[in-house]
Amino acid sequence: MLDPRHIWASSQLPTLPVVAVRLLELAKSRDTELRDVIEQVKCDPAISAKLVKAANSTFFGFRSEVRSIDRAVPLLGTTVTTSLALSFSLNDESMSAGPMSSHYNQYWQQSVVHASAAETLCRQTGQGLASEYFLVGLLLDLGRLAMLKVVPREYRVPLEALETNGRTFVETEREYLGIDHVEVGVQLMTNWKLPPSLIGAVGRHHAPVSEIAAIVAENDRTLAAAAAVSAAVGEYFCTTQKGRALERLKVLSHEFFRFSEADLTTYLGAVGERLVAAADLFSVDLSHLPSPSELLVEANEQLVSLTLREHVANTQATVRQQIMERERQELEELNQELRQQAMHDGLTKVYNRKFFDETLEREVVRSRRTAEPVGVILVDVDRFKSINDTYGHQFGDTVLQQIARALSATIRGADILARYGGEEFVVLASQPTEKGLEKLAERLRDRIEQEQILFSTTRVPVTVSLGASIVIPARHESDTSVKLIATADECLYQSKSSGRNRLTLRSLICEDERQLLTSVNQHRFSRWLVAHQYLDVPKVSRALVQCQADTARFGELAIRHGFMNESQVARVLDMQSNSQLRFGTLAVQNGVLSDEQMVHVLSLQQENPQQLAASIARLGLLSPSATMIALEDYQKTMVPLPGSLAGVGG
Repeated sequence: MLDPRHIWASSQLPTLPVVAVRLLELAKSRDTELRDVIEQVKCDPAISAKLVKAANSTFFGFRSEVRSIDRAVPLLGTTVTTSLALSFSLNDESMSAGPMSSHYNQYWQQSVVHASAAETLCRQTGQGLASEYFLVGLLLDLGRLAMLKVVPREYRVPLEALETNGRTFVETEREYLGIDHVEVGVQLMTNWKLPPSLIGAVGRHHAPVSEIAAIVAENDRTLAAAAAVSAAVGEYFCTTQKGRALERLKVLSHEFFRFSEADLTTYLGAVGERLVAAADLFSVDLSHLPSPSELLVEANEQLVSLTLREHVANTQATVRQQIMERERQELEELNQELRQQAMHDGLTKVYNRKFFDETLEREVVRSRRTAEPVGVILVDVDRFKSINDTYGHQFGDTVLQQIARALSATIRGADILARYGGEEFVVLASQPTEKGLEKLAERLRDRIEQEQILFSTTRVPVTVSLGASIVIPARHESDTSVKLIATADECLYQSKSSGRNRLTLRSLICEDERQLLTSVNQHRFSRWLVAHQYLDVPKVSRALVQCQADTARFGELAIRHGFMNESQVARVLDMQSNSQLRFGTLAVQNGVLSDEQMVHVLSLQQENPQQLAASIARLGLLSPSATMIALEDYQKTMVPLPGSLAGVGG
């Protein structure tokens, strides 16, 4: 990539003669008189001669012959004189022989087209000064001239690549050099201290329409739009990208000058006529340029070709997108299948042992924090070996599949059913109580006993034996899962030994925990609603499905509801670090909480009354007003007062 500092440090950069610099300075002053301009021009005989020749050219078309600079400057005007002096200076800079001469000639030819296009646009629209527009057009490719002079060997590469790569001039320059002629031209104009409006217009002549439209000052916006139109005209007349240039011309001319296609055609014809006079003025050969009608034919042919290529490219892109989308879907389906295989038993399609073990461990961790029970049920098919021996292993597989479907249909939505191994299944019960776990296990046993399992047309009686256990994990207990499953397995063995087709349940919950658990469950808003006959159990269960338990710790909830302050929570946590007791129990023992407050906070961990009330109203189980009345009654009768022990142990 090209280092821009190499350009700015070069002695080959285009320079302005003293007279041009002085004229630019005079143009900035309101006190400048015509005599000052004439005297300054006379300091450079070469420019004086060219200005007199310009005044007599067809480009200006003055009626009488102009013989002196004293007559030429008043006729041309200060601004035109300054613009022409700068133009002649650039024309001299661009004269070159040798291997780069064709690129210099192309630069100057296109610059003359730019200048003529800008001036013609000004005259047709009646906006701005024609001389200022002419100068903007002339300066559009100033950076191109600078790079031709400073880095000719490097610059030749993108110039030649442009003929075949089909990309824009700026894109090609940036690809090969890391810098473009617009950036170089703006910097050079800044060094020359040209007016900011001219620099801004040149800096945006390849900019998107939206960027030009965003210019706040109307005059600057119009000048920048004229520069962009002139640049597109230059590409239309002088480059191989005529179709693309015509498309940009249509957009720019309509957006900023309200040209119709007919207006644009008229304008391009006027530019072509003006080029004849400009070629004479600057002694440049533009005879090789096609006529406006020939240009239009070539541009339209390119547009058709571009449209076809774009259509093919879009079609190919659509096909590629469809292929990628299909591959993505296939990959997603494969991933889903792999996830299913990783989580589910291949024969029965219920969860597998690995998934169950991971889920049980997560549930134990959660329950250890919230002091809630965890319950499991082991289900074993009675005399399964005899079924296999009598009817064959294929029928045995069918029996397992049908039992799995029956168990799945009987458990609750939040319960987890898995194949534990062989003919053994396991259920992880959601929010179990001892009584609820027993009822669930009995429903499972009864459902299998009633199941119609047929070998051909003969019903094969199948029963299951069940072992269940329930526990509240201790704070520092690390083997709760193992102990829970081992206890359920012992109960299952007892059911088998006692005659099969029965349930044995053992609770590992101590009496104190059992009483506390009962109190917490009875305190919950859902239980209160059922007890006070606002709703029945099925309706409350529907609302609970849409609720989430509060994940906040006990101390956080106690602070939130005003039962404890932060210092009290910190003190109890410090005591807990040296104790096996739970936070709530320690808080009660130390007089920071009452039993009722502890029960209420534990119930909040399991169930948020406000959330449940919102769910009930949303589902239409109670009217909003009836729901609010029920919630207020619950809070009046069941919720202990906050801060009642604030002074105790504080």
